[in-house]
Amino acid sequence: MKILAIDSSALCASVALCDGERRLSESFINTTNTHSETLLPMVKTVLEQAKMHIEDVEALACTVGPGSFTGVRIGVALVKGLAAGRGIPCIGVSTLEATAEAARTLKGLIVPVTDARRCGLYNAVFESDGSTLTRLTPDKLDLPDELARETEVLAKEKRLNVYFVGDGYDRVRPLSKSARIKDTPELLKLVSAYSTAQTADRVYKQAKDRSVFTDENLAAVYLRPAQAERERLERLAGK
Repeated sequence: MKILAIDSSALCASVALCDGERRLSESFINTTNTHSETLLPMVKTVLEQAKMHIEDVEALACTVGPGSFTGVRIGVALVKGLAAGRGIPCIGVSTLEATAEAARTLKGLIVPVTDARRCGLYNAVFESDGSTLTRLTPDKLDLPDELARETEVLAKEKRLNVYFVGDGYDRVRPLSKSARIKDTPELLKLVSAYSTAQTADRVYKQAKDRSVFTDENLAAVYLRPAQAERERLERLAGK
């Protein structure tokens, strides 16, 4: 299945066109430009590089969070726009699961961490045998020191090495002193549109009801209120 996948959940943005595990073309940008400026031209470039048109794409996918509220919304909106009136599958995947997918060749516990700013780190725990990922926890939100302690305990219980991945890596890795917490190769740390496509392909194939993958059902997933909502609640609490 030819999947056009988008990741815009953090500062970096990427778009990939895949046919199963085969990467046909991919574009990655890490600049100060906003995702609203870069994503659509990236989609155009990726399709042109593969000598394909949007009509050739059999499914669309994107990370739906947790992550940057604005970035996730932009990616979801773009996929909805590309899918409008076409009736093709639109597959939303967890940003954390797509991040873990990028490092599934590492054997042990894969712990994707996404920076949630002052609220801590979005995270989840997966176990990998070097090929297949098994989710051990739901997506959640923890403070860095809490996550470091919890992960060290789990590593000891399972007797497995641990690899942190994601843009929150530098916030939690220095806090982890256990010998089982290993440094992660730089190329495996970040989510990409390719890992998003591979996660989406697996999610779609394993789904019991594929009719749910529509542009109408595609939505961002948040683990905490947006900043404006948090500030409103704080003002109310202070009255």
